[in-house]
Amino acid sequence: MRTGKSAAFLALFCLFACVGVFHRTVKAQSLPPAKYDGFVYTNHKVDSDTIMIEAFFDPVCPDSRDSWPPLKQAIQHYGSRVSLIIHLLPLPYHDYAFATSRALHVVNMLNPSATFRLLESFFEDQDRFYNDQTRNMSRVAVLNEIIKFTADSVGNSYYSAIQSGFNDRKTDLKTRVSFKYSASRGVYGTPFFFINGFSLPDAGSPIDYKGWKSFIDPLLAEQGKKSDYVPHLF
Repeated sequence: MRTGKSAAFLALFCLFACVGVFHRTVKAQSLPPAKYDGFVYTNHKVDSDTIMIEAFFDPVCPDSRDSWPPLKQAIQHYGSRVSLIIHLLPLPYHDYAFATSRALHVVNMLNPSATFRLLESFFEDQDRFYNDQTRNMSRVAVLNEIIKFTADSVGNSYYSAIQSGFNDRKTDLKTRVSFKYSASRGVYGTPFFFINGFSLPDAGSPIDYKGWKSFIDPLLAEQGKKSDYVPHLF
């Protein structure tokens, strides 16, 4: 009889323990962000036939830099048939990837039309913030350099606002959300690409213009076949 009571007590204890763990886990989870992660490069109307490309970049990644011009060329070539979202994945082995990614979030909050201008500026002068070049600089000195560089790129009138943006908890959280979102998609390096939700092969390597056409042209051709199909009526 005492054995039965002991078993019941043990079961009850386990139940309360599980409920407690579940409650703490739920409380620890943050709510989804109010806006889908990423920077939208194209501003045309998107519908079910629009081919969606998602690119995961690190502002101080050389392969991300090299992959941008052919991707940009492809987007411009296909126009409204293709849409592009850029996600940021600050890689831990690039010393100031998080700070430069945060700069992009700061600028996107201040002036979204300048976001891609800053991204291209980071790509063009990437050596200034890449590992070896900042080795003998303090973190504060590098951050000040990033703030100045950002203001030079988007307009010096934004200098104070950019500086304040780096003290704003929101921009830190947005950058963390980008990292967590990338991880949730199974992205482990940059550049990394998805088309219509499916990852492309050779992750971590740039894709040239011909490569993009080899992916997109067959999809457009398939859409054309479907639009020409007329069902038989019986």
